[in-house]
Amino acid sequence: MIEAGAEGLDGRWADGVLWLTFARPRARNALTIAMRRGLIEAVRAADADAETRLVVLTGADPAFSAGIDLKEALGNGTGSPRGARTDPAEVVRAARTPVLGVINGLCYTGALELALSCSFLMASERATFADTHAAIGLTAGWGMSALLPRAVGTRLARRMMLTGEPIDAERALAAGLVTEVVPHDCLLDRAREIADLVRAAHPGAVAETLGLLAAGEDTSLAHALALEAQAKLRRRHDVADVARRFSERTDTA
Repeated sequence: MIEAGAEGLDGRWADGVLWLTFARPRARNALTIAMRRGLIEAVRAADADAETRLVVLTGADPAFSAGIDLKEALGNGTGSPRGARTDPAEVVRAARTPVLGVINGLCYTGALELALSCSFLMASERATFADTHAAIGLTAGWGMSALLPRAVGTRLARRMMLTGEPIDAERALAAGLVTEVVPHDCLLDRAREIADLVRAAHPGAVAETLGLLAAGEDTSLAHALALEAQAKLRRRHDVADVARRFSERTDTA
């Protein structure tokens, strides 16, 4: 079992799924250094644990997260404290375990970079997304300029990054930022359904698929196809296990 958590970050492991919740609702779940370090440790622990099939990342209502805790990060005007540049988004992107972002409310700036680093996202109807780096005189540092255009297209990314204006859940769905939008009260139930589907999949195939998607992103079609062909040659399938899984899925279809 994984022990996960830090002040402001709640961790719960259940049935092969690590549930991580940002838990500073009065501060709109602003990410402290301790929370970011805790998230890094938890994701790395999930990767090292053979029983963990999925990490689910969400926030305590009413927000997913407003981004980093700027008061802490700027050192209250006395200089940035040690660890202020701690970047959990890079660790999430590198994870071999899928990370599902469950966006329950506002998701701004550094939190949006973190969300963009997840394997995929689902959202409550109350979710909003914004990048306020430029609005407050900062530039992105966790991948926004690379990740947001790839998620929503260059023109919408420019608009979001230059204006700081938020988009709502339906616009995020239309742009391809999230995969689905559900009623707020149904969000965690739907997340559990998705988690069950990922958890039931073959762990080796899931890891291989994630690796192929990462390696083939932003490369030529020919190169991506070659990577898939190489992976197929490397991996030996358990024919009996494939047959059993196929039978189970057809029986429940």
